[in-house]
Amino acid sequence: MFTLGMKESLQSHVSLPFLLASDLEVLIGSSYNGALPLNWTGVFEIAGLSLQLQYQPALSLCFCFLQQEINAHTCLDVVSFAEAYEMAHLLEAADDFVLRQFQEVACTSKFKDLPAKQLLKYLSSNSLCVSSELVVFNAVLSWIQAKPSRRIRHAVELMRKVQFSLMTFKEFKEVQSQNIWCDHILTEVYRNISEDFCCNRTPQKNQCRIYLPKESLVLIGGDQISEDLCSRSVSRDVWFGNSVRSLTGTNKAIEWRRLGEMPASPRFSHEVAVLNGQLYILGGKKYYGNGDIFNSVYRYDPLQNSWVSLCEMQEKRSSFSVVVLDGRLYAVGGYCESDHMDTVECYCPTTNSWRFACPLDLPLGGHVAKVFKGQIFISGGQNTDQLCVASMFLYHPETGSTFLTSMSNPRAHHSMETLGEHLYVAGGITTNDNMTVIDQLACEMYSPATNSWTAFTSLQVPHVGAGSAVLEGKFYVLGGYSQEDFSDTNMVHRYDNTTQKWENMGQMPGPNNEIRACVLRLPQHLLTAFMPNPDIVLKEPPL
Repeated sequence: MFTLGMKESLQSHVSLPFLLASDLEVLIGSSYNGALPLNWTGVFEIAGLSLQLQYQPALSLCFCFLQQEINAHTCLDVVSFAEAYEMAHLLEAADDFVLRQFQEVACTSKFKDLPAKQLLKYLSSNSLCVSSELVVFNAVLSWIQAKPSRRIRHAVELMRKVQFSLMTFKEFKEVQSQNIWCDHILTEVYRNISEDFCCNRTPQKNQCRIYLPKESLVLIGGDQISEDLCSRSVSRDVWFGNSVRSLTGTNKAIEWRRLGEMPASPRFSHEVAVLNGQLYILGGKKYYGNGDIFNSVYRYDPLQNSWVSLCEMQEKRSSFSVVVLDGRLYAVGGYCESDHMDTVECYCPTTNSWRFACPLDLPLGGHVAKVFKGQIFISGGQNTDQLCVASMFLYHPETGSTFLTSMSNPRAHHSMETLGEHLYVAGGITTNDNMTVIDQLACEMYSPATNSWTAFTSLQVPHVGAGSAVLEGKFYVLGGYSQEDFSDTNMVHRYDNTTQKWENMGQMPGPNNEIRACVLRLPQHLLTAFMPNPDIVLKEPPL
């Protein structure tokens, strides 16, 4: 105002009638201490004032608060605020929250105040995430019933967004029981949806609700057994989940698309990591003999759709683990030829070089390392005697290991992911009382706050050597095999912490075993729901 030639720079007094002294005091204070006392009661006023005064530091703090603290009860307020001030980035984030948490948002009182046009926009979006079509119907019903005399005229258009043919008989019976159908405006609608439901009890493959995640599950490498069970083949393929298709009832399937191939040799028992939006592939094996283990490292840039070869690890590794911490990669333990390893090495992207860090207290292979709140946690694995261990410990690259409470059961070749305030462990193998290696179906989660383990819902099928990732707050376990009969597990399961259940998400697109998965943001031109693509695989859950 006073330095850029505005008219106020020439005035001896400047009137700010919209500004309260208390608000000005807060903004002046933030210019000295870099902080704002924000809460949902006053954040919109402070943000609006910061916009009017063009005070960017305070506005940035308000934006961070609105995006990080958003919940089902406040998200529609954020939408209204972002629309009023034409903040496209904030509006996209708020709309995205509404669409991903639609069932919870639809139960709030503010949902019932949505304009019809805005509700129709949400129901028409390919980013609408719902567990079943009954959720969509109940949302429309509650919105209409909030002001029935004024809103019944919108019912025909809104009901067209509900895919009744995807409901189960039980769900549709609940639809039929609603009093809303007594209104003469909906007589024709009711007859049409009833006929549609009865005539489409075997939905075609194009009859589904398509959900496009903001990020994609990516599968890399792995191996699989042939249909005649006589041979195995190792893969170079890279696949990504373009969409989730909601089929009849709660049945779902991931639509897989082929992203391309890894450079050089196919591999399994490798590791992957994502750093700065780019995919790293490290180590692994090309087959089952001696001399088949790699120390090579490649990086994929999804924006350029290009691969580069990086500095090799100092040691060859398979069945190891990789984490990202403070902008560096750490390759932890693993297996090489006949030996399990205790070495850890660190990769610096700036210098494209590896150096050794503090070793583990014991050699391990088939373990899993994950970062939680800036610390590396390592669970399970096999020791030099090929025995599964139940250990859980903190690893620090400079000081080494600090052992924590052990898991209830030993396990190796399992999956572990961070979700909320816990680390979730699932699948893998274990040893029974007779020291026989068997499948591990039991699952448990670790609380770093209490240093304790709690069991959660067991898997229904084995997932040994599976890929795993967390996408939009849900724990995916992808593929694997059974140690007991060596059959492939070509299924994808997803754990939903809100329902505490495993969901069947369909089948794998190809390789199953010792595969690796990650979550990657891909360019928009790849993420098109209806674009013809010869490399599409859509495998529905087996009946």
